[in-house]
Amino acid sequence: MHYPIRVLFLCTHNSARSQIAEGLLRHHGQADFLVASAGTDPQGIHPLAIQVMDEAGIDIRDQQSTPLQVYLDHTFDFIITVCDRANDTCPTFPGDPERIHWGFPDPSQVEDRLDDRIRAFRKVRIEMQMRIQGFILVQRKQLYEQGILTRPGAEAFRSSSATLPNAGEP
Repeated sequence: MHYPIRVLFLCTHNSARSQIAEGLLRHHGQADFLVASAGTDPQGIHPLAIQVMDEAGIDIRDQQSTPLQVYLDHTFDFIITVCDRANDTCPTFPGDPERIHWGFPDPSQVEDRLDDRIRAFRKVRIEMQMRIQGFILVQRKQLYEQGILTRPGAEAFRSSSATLPNAGEP
């Protein structure tokens, strides 16, 4: 496993679920994680994803809706699919990263009133946040046990300018 831990969230459109997951892990995981998201058919970030993340105090406006192909040569520790279609079509990545599937309903498919649509996005954000916080705890515990962290979560307060490499850099 690398430090910081490299995570790619994968979804079909990279517009809602994977964007929310990227923002949550980047915010809560801080310097312990390098996070990216991608889509098999990226469509741009959904405005309601931005809105519900703003409500949580997390700004995802600078995130990009990125094609999966950009990351095919990159090395990750975890590939986390957040929709069934992406899970079914997930390609092989270098370094044999651990694949995890977290199936969440697509909030952008809710076509009811605006209030119902916002509620669907909030529900995904809340459920995803619980899953991500558990993931962070488990990974930090492993970093602690490996002697990489001096105590669980110690690196959460350290600032880092680390980013994932650009396309073409593994």
